[in-house]
Amino acid sequence: MSNKRVVSSTINGQQVEFLTEPQQSLLECLRDTLGLTGSKEGCNDGNCGACSVLINNRLVNACLMLGIEIEGKDVVTVEGLADVHELHPVQEAFVLEDGLQCGYCTPGFIVATKALLDKNANPTEDEIRFWLAGNLCRCTGYDKIVRSVRLASQLMNDAKEGLQ
Repeated sequence: MSNKRVVSSTINGQQVEFLTEPQQSLLECLRDTLGLTGSKEGCNDGNCGACSVLINNRLVNACLMLGIEIEGKDVVTVEGLADVHELHPVQEAFVLEDGLQCGYCTPGFIVATKALLDKNANPTEDEIRFWLAGNLCRCTGYDKIVRSVRLASQLMNDAKEGLQ
């Protein structure tokens, strides 16, 4: 007998319903049930940030939440940042500044950067490093990531000014 539950949520702007076991992590639901493989399983204990997503505009590790906990909530994964025709400014900045190497941690850094820039449009280098402390990269040495965040800040601020 199955204990699966129906979960209704908004994921990347679209209403979805899916079945989940009560003990399934949100990360498992996103990747295995919904086919959203951008969020990565790194440590599976909340230490690396590779599975970072936004839930109701709050940065969380999807490996630490249960799928049933997003009932009625708004979830944004890395797939939800860009539209079909252009990258989100954070994604563009990571490409332009080479803020990635193997790319495994990159989705988590991009989502975390979006969360930071939504709260603080002009972070200092110290603020960037503090905010991203929950995301681990074993390849880049972080300098290119910090430069990517600074460029993303500039691109997003320029876009806001262009709208005014």
